Amino acid sequence: MGHGREPRHTRAYDEELGAAVARAQDGDEAAFASAYRLVQPGLLGYLRGLVGDDAEDVASDAWLEIARDLGRFKGDGAGFRGWTATIARHRALDHLRRRRVRPQPVILEQDVLVELPDPHTTHDQALESLSTAQALALVSSLPRDQAEAVLLRVVVGLDGPAAARVLGKRPGAVRTAAYRGLRRLARQLGAAAVTEENRHTLGQST
Repeated sequence: MGHGREPRHTRAYDEELGAAVARAQDGDEAAFASAYRLVQPGLLGYLRGLVGDDAEDVASDAWLEIARDLGRFKGDGAGFRGWTATIARHRALDHLRRRRVRPQPVILEQDVLVELPDPHTTHDQALESLSTAQALALVSSLPRDQAEAVLLRVVVGLDGPAAARVLGKRPGAVRTAAYRGLRRLARQLGAAAVTEENRHTLGQST
């Protein structure tokens, strides 16, 4: 039910991306530009969660490396998203080490206190109900491991195993971190619909 502006990571989306990457590897500059347009919104959102206002600079560094090493990439559209996220994460960590600071919080830019996931929903339902804009705005309240897991799952659109490869962790650990992060967001900010239902139930029982 999310309504983020970034492209939904559907099979058709990944097929389009995979085709663009294949043409780009054959030297088609327009195809590389298409791949960039498809990947950049999610990648930039992920980097904002890691380095805050420096995200665009880090993304530029990442894309220089992506372009340089494009010929070595092997995989489909979903694989390309994971590969680019790995490169972006490495550049972000290098950036943070140079600055010797903790990751900056994401700046709240939109009213996002709508459609928050019910703390009692399943992990997949919670992922579906949290939009990209909401994830970017709310993730600053999470511990680092939970924030990265949520960003990779919701914003970049990676599945559990792909997100685990980016983070160098086991899929189960990443799934748990994402689940706990989403539950924490819902709990902290009150999941309006659940709160109203609880109030109604309490009112009837008193």
